[in-house]
Amino acid sequence: MKVYDFEKKIKNTLFENLPKSQKDFIKAKTFKYRFSSQELKRIVDMAIDLNMWQEEPVEKLWVDFEDKKRVLKELIKRYEEIKNSPKTYKDFEIDKEKTHKIRFARVDKKLGFGMCPVASPKTRCCNLWTLDMVESCGFDCSYCSIQSFYNEDTITFNTNLKEKLLSLNLDPNEIYHIGTGQSSDSLMWGNRGGVLDALFEFAKKYPNVILELKTKSDNIKYLLENDYPKNIITTWSLNPQTIIEKEERLTASLEERLKAAKKIHDKGRLVGFHFHPMIYYEDWQKDYGEIFKYLVQNFDPKRVALVSLGTLTFIKPVIKKLRERSFKSKILQMPLVNAAGKLSYPKDIKKDMFRFAFNSLKEWHGRVYFYLCMEDHSLWKEVFGREYPTNESFELDMKYSYLSKIKNL
Repeated sequence: MKVYDFEKKIKNTLFENLPKSQKDFIKAKTFKYRFSSQELKRIVDMAIDLNMWQEEPVEKLWVDFEDKKRVLKELIKRYEEIKNSPKTYKDFEIDKEKTHKIRFARVDKKLGFGMCPVASPKTRCCNLWTLDMVESCGFDCSYCSIQSFYNEDTITFNTNLKEKLLSLNLDPNEIYHIGTGQSSDSLMWGNRGGVLDALFEFAKKYPNVILELKTKSDNIKYLLENDYPKNIITTWSLNPQTIIEKEERLTASLEERLKAAKKIHDKGRLVGFHFHPMIYYEDWQKDYGEIFKYLVQNFDPKRVALVSLGTLTFIKPVIKKLRERSFKSKILQMPLVNAAGKLSYPKDIKKDMFRFAFNSLKEWHGRVYFYLCMEDHSLWKEVFGREYPTNESFELDMKYSYLSKIKNL
């Protein structure tokens, strides 16, 4: 094989992201076995993953045989064993210096308002509407899909938000469930750019709107200092502190999130909790169990609107983006199977996690609205003992449950 041919083969791979010792090793093996471009890409991707997970490097897993097919088969087998075993975060250190730096920008453009961008008829979906008040996020969660849609280094604020929101043509006879946490964290920036002022006015004008502010922050100062409409629900995405430290970089700690939620709850406003994504790892049951116990002991279900459950679900561009960053993360160290055209956990793992969560919160059954976010239809019956025939019936039941809670505040 000529050097020129090797350079052509690595052109569409992340070969240059590898340390020199691994580049030299893979190059030598490619010259020996004449790997194709596709085979070389697979080897490089596995090497990148193993480095990200802080597992044995590719050269340690390598076994030489005369037949290159046997070499690849053995390497893939050893890689898959590591990938599919429950991961542990013990002694796992992240690259804090690799978290991104951000800058701010302002732009006057049409307000992003439409159906949830990940809605799909292949999974049970609540038909959420989304408002893109801010684009991109200052947090650095390893699994986040935002990184594949926006330039994660630039936080863009839309201008003239109040005028744009109040000019939306909403049907007064329709109930709307609208969220602002799809393109950026809803509370991370507080009232910067007049975001919260605009949302408060919008919620006041449209009492038929259920406005959800979803966050991983504890930035509730503006909410505590101002009286805001009861049809605004503040929700927190929760994970064990281990996951927050290792995979949800720069976000508020679990304790900070829970304290913030309690303050909003004690103000007499509705809160909610998203366990999405739940992450499967060595101590998942113990760590999640402690959170569920805390919630039941500290929150009145009359002021808890919802608990959502979901897992990691990837599209290929997000996986590619993660590998391009080549940082320390175990998020892709998981069994991945096809899930409605995306990649996620096998159903058995999902079922175990969701059932555990639902059963741990049994004191809230019938008093808080539980749902699965973007999961296969069949899981509803197996987890909750109930299911919806259509997305529309799910949407309607959710909205009326939230409205009932709002009216009883």
